[in-house]
Amino acid sequence: MQGADINGLEAKIQKHYVASLYESGEDYGHGMLDLNTFIQKNQCECLNESNVHLMVNALSSSGGNLVSNCDEQLIISITFNQLVKISAINTIDFDMAKSQVSVQDLILGQKEIVSESPIPLHFVKFQNVQNMQLFVKDNHSGDETTIIDHLAFIGSPIATTKMDDFQWVAGKKGESH
Repeated sequence: MQGADINGLEAKIQKHYVASLYESGEDYGHGMLDLNTFIQKNQCECLNESNVHLMVNALSSSGGNLVSNCDEQLIISITFNQLVKISAINTIDFDMAKSQVSVQDLILGQKEIVSESPIPLHFVKFQNVQNMQLFVKDNHSGDETTIIDHLAFIGSPIATTKMDDFQWVAGKKGESH
């Protein structure tokens, strides 16, 4: 594009940037969206998940669910592919989860479970997140198994460069830096 057509340039940027970056579709306002496309699924794990109903099922809205295996508790570790300022990433086990203080506790009633509305978090406490640990202590029904149909993280990505997007390009013989 040539010239000083600022509106035309802005329209081209929006067309290509939005179409490629925000594929999840639903807009939650204020630039917030479902961050599913930013989850690095091969780096995620779930402790006490069923061998058949895995966590990756709950990360997709296309069907399937996550089911706990031997009791109602689950530890879900989600890793995002965006580069952020973070000093450490650690995983926890069930004993650590019970004894540590969480950033935020959520007690979900029947209204929140049935509703498809996002459950708000203390927004200022979840800035610059690359890894999220969720501990499901018990479930609403009191059953031995916990079932999660869909788990979505609503937010906005921090505009950073993803090094995974770069490819190594070999130079010609004799070229060096």
